[in-house]
Amino acid sequence: MNIFLKLGAALLLTSASALSTAGAASDADYTLVIHGGAGTILKKNMTDEKEAAYRAKMEEALRAGQKILSSGGSSLDAVIATIQVMEDSPLFNAGKGAVFTHEGRNEMDASIMDGRDLNAGAVAGVMRIKSPIALAREVMENSAHVMLTGKGAEEFAGTRGISLMDPSYFATEKRRKQLESAIAKEKGTVLDHDGDNKTSMYDDPIDPENKYGTVGAVALDKHGNIAAGTSTGGMTNKRWNRIGDAPIIGAGTYADNNSCGVSATGHGEYFIRASVAYAICAMMEFKGVSLKEAADAVVMKKLVKMGGSGGIVSLDKDGNIAMTFNSEGMYRGYIKGDSDPVTAIYKGEK
Repeated sequence: MNIFLKLGAALLLTSASALSTAGAASDADYTLVIHGGAGTILKKNMTDEKEAAYRAKMEEALRAGQKILSSGGSSLDAVIATIQVMEDSPLFNAGKGAVFTHEGRNEMDASIMDGRDLNAGAVAGVMRIKSPIALAREVMENSAHVMLTGKGAEEFAGTRGISLMDPSYFATEKRRKQLESAIAKEKGTVLDHDGDNKTSMYDDPIDPENKYGTVGAVALDKHGNIAAGTSTGGMTNKRWNRIGDAPIIGAGTYADNNSCGVSATGHGEYFIRASVAYAICAMMEFKGVSLKEAADAVVMKKLVKMGGSGGIVSLDKDGNIAMTFNSEGMYRGYIKGDSDPVTAIYKGEK
């Protein structure tokens, strides 16, 4: 099942510096990799307490997925459990703590894909769903469709026994201040995760005008199956029910047992236009290149040339990992087998 959307040209970003990191294959019988957003994440803007909070939450998310994978559970179950930890944390722009639209709403998007059969599900513009990634799976497994949006998606949730939250559940004061600042500065599209300094009103270590706080996970289970999922609140101050790449199969999420799984975070308009997630998997399948080579070609070359900023996490059928981004940093981490979680935030951090 394929969903590909073409959007018109977006605001051109300035060229960004880049880093690609890749993990070699190992004897681990399962692997899990995550991201919590990419952007201008600088050590000088990060307090020790805030850095510890981010690392602890990423480790918690990795442990949640590891618990499932270690017992022989499916990659789909692991991706859901991992992402839900981050959806429930106001540190990230997904679920609780999602950014505000221009109208003062929280509109969330998510998608998931099963690498066994290329089945996929997505939701967009939902405002009352506690776990958008879980609803995306319901769409995949219990509907005839791939993507549902807005009120229709929430109506479908009711048929699946999913209760709706009061919209106030998702709102946080930090995100509201970010919206107020964006409107005051008359910035049409302030992206969600970057801060001026340690005492920023945003209480965020990265500049909210240059951060993409989407969360995502890719898992390879003991049975050799790959799954990928992505969840986000989108852009601060977005208008007209804008939808980014996170719920679009092939742009923000893709998984295929024959090649790899990818979850993306970045300026969604560019990721849609470049079909980033699918392009990486397609290069592996049809050109025979490695995961790192494919990720570098798409994220470090094609996106940079277009003016797009952000990154991806991915893994292939052999458990190789690529965490590739052309921004100043990306919240990221992985586990291989029963080893301890590894997390990273800044550019140059292995």
